[in-house]
Amino acid sequence: MDDADVPRVGPSIDDDPSLGDGPPLERIESVFRVYEMRAEDDQLVYYGDPRTHPEQAMEELWPVFRDAGYDPQLTVRHGEYVLVAEPISIGIDGIPWTNILLLCATICSTLFVGAFWWYPGIDPFGGPLEILGAWPFSAAVLTVLGVHELGHYVMSRYHQVDASLPYFIPIPTIIGTMGAVIKLKGRMPNRKALFDIGIAGPLAGLVATVAIAVVGLHLPPVTIPEPVVQQAEESGFRLGIPPMLELIAAAIDQPLYLDDPSRNVNPVVIGAWVGMFVTFLNLIPVGQLDGGHILGAMIGDLHETVSALVPGALFALAGYLYYIGGYGLQTIFIWILWGFLATLLASAGGAQPVTDGRLGTWRQLLGVVTFGLGLLCFMPVPLEVIQ
Repeated sequence: MDDADVPRVGPSIDDDPSLGDGPPLERIESVFRVYEMRAEDDQLVYYGDPRTHPEQAMEELWPVFRDAGYDPQLTVRHGEYVLVAEPISIGIDGIPWTNILLLCATICSTLFVGAFWWYPGIDPFGGPLEILGAWPFSAAVLTVLGVHELGHYVMSRYHQVDASLPYFIPIPTIIGTMGAVIKLKGRMPNRKALFDIGIAGPLAGLVATVAIAVVGLHLPPVTIPEPVVQQAEESGFRLGIPPMLELIAAAIDQPLYLDDPSRNVNPVVIGAWVGMFVTFLNLIPVGQLDGGHILGAMIGDLHETVSALVPGALFALAGYLYYIGGYGLQTIFIWILWGFLATLLASAGGAQPVTDGRLGTWRQLLGVVTFGLGLLCFMPVPLEVIQ
């Protein structure tokens, strides 16, 4: 059917001035033949047919719409190709009450857990103000998690990818939380943006982690009463020590007693331990974890092959610790859990940037260094349950 035979059901640019906010029609027509245009609320909607393969058409149209301040998406409605362009929005609309409430709940959970587990001299059930004595632990944990996520957020704003503020997750684990996440709402423009956003979190979080470790190791250790020590030796848990924490302690010539229940470090150091463990988990190169973003940007489609191997490696680690290391199921459960999580993440796939392109040598090197730092945060047995 010729262009003249196709009825224009919607308004033209002359009929609706709001359509003129988009890119020039001739720029769109060179890639996507338009036979109907509409302005729906703040969206620009174009009905037509791609003149090339849809993916190639999107690669060419993406920068055209981005320059005009729109985020385009090509979909199919009732058998018709529809190009929908939404205004780029990377700001915060209104007061983020959900983020604020979750942060407050996580402050309470980390204070309570800090008083219960890491400050034996504080009775968390003695009154609502008693748990405030655990504020250094709570501040350390929230800082490493918050800085990590804010690294992603700042870099998302830099690349004009819409992202939420951090959502903290209050769960009464031994650290009082399951971490924090941000929600990326926009598509990745290119591999450089995918790499930068993925790597910003771990690197920012590690800077905060190292600073907190140095401060914590200079603070006096917490004194543990003898009955508590005996109970810990009979039934309790023991934290693993990541190589990075050992290196920091050696560099500043401070003792590290994490594996000794009769002596303990200051609970602020536990905040640094959390930062290192979270960094390692996030750098697992699978799906849309930070490591998946980084490796996907570095090696492209080959990342899918790596992602498929990751769950098997985690299950193998759990099997090795159980059958050869002699650890119990409670101790190795974390790797079994992450094996299943990695399977789900791998099946969901990684983020697909709209346009491709080389990263450049310095980004490739930075990616390798970052994965090396992640290995320094690895502990085969992060938490050993003593029975």
